[in-house]
Amino acid sequence: MKLIQDTKDLFRLTRFGMLNCFLVREDGGLTLVDTGISGTAPGILRAARTLGAPIRRIILTHAHIDHVGSADTLIHELPEVEFAVGQRESRLLRRDFSLDAGETGKRLFGFPGVRSQPARVLMDGDRVGSLQAIFSPGHTPGHMAFLDVRDGSLIAGDAFVTQVGVIAAGVFKVYFPFAALFSWNRVFAAESARKLRDLKPTRLAVGHGKTVESPLAAMDRAVELAFRQSEKMLD
Repeated sequence: MKLIQDTKDLFRLTRFGMLNCFLVREDGGLTLVDTGISGTAPGILRAARTLGAPIRRIILTHAHIDHVGSADTLIHELPEVEFAVGQRESRLLRRDFSLDAGETGKRLFGFPGVRSQPARVLMDGDRVGSLQAIFSPGHTPGHMAFLDVRDGSLIAGDAFVTQVGVIAAGVFKVYFPFAALFSWNRVFAAESARKLRDLKPTRLAVGHGKTVESPLAAMDRAVELAFRQSEKMLD
């Protein structure tokens, strides 16, 4: 696992060059955003030791296997850690795939569940330290992004990917179909992409790909394409 410092307080942990989670430095400790696939815990704990600070909180953008795979191991190793997830997404941690009124999308898959119970469920606008939770459904029904209110860094989970340019969840490109294949609702994803862009983040950090500085122009293009494709789907 490679440790990359994106800002003074934001550290990207990347595995296989394509799977990211993040450590956010706060007064008194670190917040871990996402936990990677199974087997990622030793690398995360080693990174925290390198930074010389304890992990105080674990928060999840969503419940896909590549984001929750090491949650139970880390929580076992860090019994005092606070574990938090979005209120809607918390059901998917229990493998409850029921839908609310008005929710439609592709069959939900890739959710292994976790044994650990979150100590806190998050709603849109809630704060976890310096991170503001932003409800951004589409990739999954309860996806959350996190905005660092200190410097405008946006940890967007899988609402965007940056492996081949900035692409919004749900968008299909022949040379990179994964943003579409693994997203639940393309229309919701486009709306969430626009909501996140309207926050005017100074940088865009994602679950898959490099962190992008000054991302607004690229996000504009990604949002425009997302709406074009979602509108075609509705025609």
